[in-house]
Amino acid sequence: MAGFPIPVSILDDDAGARRSMQLLLQGRGFQVRSFASPEALIADAKTNNPACLVTDYRMAECDGLEVLHRLRAAGWTGRAILVTAFYSPELLQRAMAHGFDAVLDKPCKDSALMHAVMGATMRDAGGEQASP
Repeated sequence: MAGFPIPVSILDDDAGARRSMQLLLQGRGFQVRSFASPEALIADAKTNNPACLVTDYRMAECDGLEVLHRLRAAGWTGRAILVTAFYSPELLQRAMAHGFDAVLDKPCKDSALMHAVMGATMRDAGGEQASP
């Protein structure tokens, strides 16, 4: 995996937040695909198999917990990070129980998002960071 861009998918119905996260991650060398709807993301994940998902918690169509559940049911095994403007200890506990690797406050600090994505993708690389 080293030497190849790490694929990351972003799901957020807020165009500004989605674009900001996309530009940050692309600027650090990740291969980023971003989506405004869960259906488009789920269809894409079946063919492109991202290493990591960054998803908003509260969206018009469904929430990030449901999105991860649907991806897992479709066989996706990548890492996942939840971003939310509605952070609470209860949400953190629910997200971790659903299989998220991290929960970040929204809007995300650049350093927090980079740390979470790099940490999640590093775990999949067997502890060795692939060069994003």
